[in-house]
Amino acid sequence: MATAISEDAAAVSGEIAELRHSIHSEPEIGLDLPKTQHKVLSALAGLPLEISTGAGLSSVTAVLRGGLPGETVLLRGDMDALPVTERTGLPYASAIPGAMHACGHDLHTSMLVGAAKVLAARQDELPGNVIFMFQPGEESVGGARVMIEQGVLDAAGERPVAAYALHVASGLLPLGVAASKAGACMAAADKLHVTVRGRGGHGAQPHQAADPIPVACEIVTALQALVTRKFDVFDPVVITVGTFHAGTVDNVIPDDATFVATVRTFSPQARSLVKEASVRLARELAAAHGLTADAEYEEVYPVTINDGGEFEFARHTVGEVLGEHKFVTAPNPLTGSEDFSYVLEQVPGAFVMVGACPPGTDPLNAPFNHSAEAVFDDEIITDGVTLYAELAMRRLAACPRR
Repeated sequence: MATAISEDAAAVSGEIAELRHSIHSEPEIGLDLPKTQHKVLSALAGLPLEISTGAGLSSVTAVLRGGLPGETVLLRGDMDALPVTERTGLPYASAIPGAMHACGHDLHTSMLVGAAKVLAARQDELPGNVIFMFQPGEESVGGARVMIEQGVLDAAGERPVAAYALHVASGLLPLGVAASKAGACMAAADKLHVTVRGRGGHGAQPHQAADPIPVACEIVTALQALVTRKFDVFDPVVITVGTFHAGTVDNVIPDDATFVATVRTFSPQARSLVKEASVRLARELAAAHGLTADAEYEEVYPVTINDGGEFEFARHTVGEVLGEHKFVTAPNPLTGSEDFSYVLEQVPGAFVMVGACPPGTDPLNAPFNHSAEAVFDDEIITDGVTLYAELAMRRLAACPRR
């Protein structure tokens, strides 16, 4: 009699933890992750997979073709680290100064390898195909978009009927508790670049110059009024100016002042509106003072939108596999962003957060993702491998037979 998927996941958890520690100790940033790619390829060696790698990025796409006819499901695991110097003190802490797996992508990658092993052992009974998407460049580089352009969604010969991604959290959620919501579950993340151009001069004679600094400051303040007066409070917008640069010394008025803001929205409609309104505000407010402003709105990641049906399927799967008490329907979307959003624009699916907070630690006070002190516990590995595999297996089994 076949063992349960959770038992198979537990059986491989030791080697998956070793893989995770190896990836964690040698983090790589961006699209070029040669060491991480090599570790993934080595871990997948010998499995009945059709494997391809990306052009210009260290992606890995692996296709498992089931022994029974059926549809295709995609599972995503991101692989890249952050430019953070680790301060966890873990025995397998990063050996690379200025780089750390502070967002848990080492766990995503390793757990997806575990799911590939578990599902490959059940290839004969698998009713369809699984695409394993090992993605670099999730942290503000857009690796998912590049992989889509290079054909990851068509790797099995047909588009997936569903796509799923898990994301661990070092805080907020207790260990092993999953959370998500239907509809918008994470924000779009864009950038607003503004340069106000004036005319420099002596700081003691501002009337003979055209000072860009107070005008740029006024634009920053006006943007905050914009989001409270132009947008529905139930479809909010967040604009935060993160950089502001102008001048060199105290007594010289500079020629220009530059700032960059992050813009978070939760619907395509609000995103489109803030793009037009923020650029117009910057240009026209500068013009009202007799100056000019170069304003550019850079679209980075779309809103991450869970399909309603796939969210319910994921919620039901977590409840059956881990227990009903292990799933929380999130009341609000997270203000962070995800480039799995590019996949969900083309394939119905679900993005699910899973708690990896160490036992005995208060999740509400634990250092959260992106912190130099964020710790993700290995105990989540069995649950993570199980969920990846069960989501694929159950979703394929639910498809009408051909």
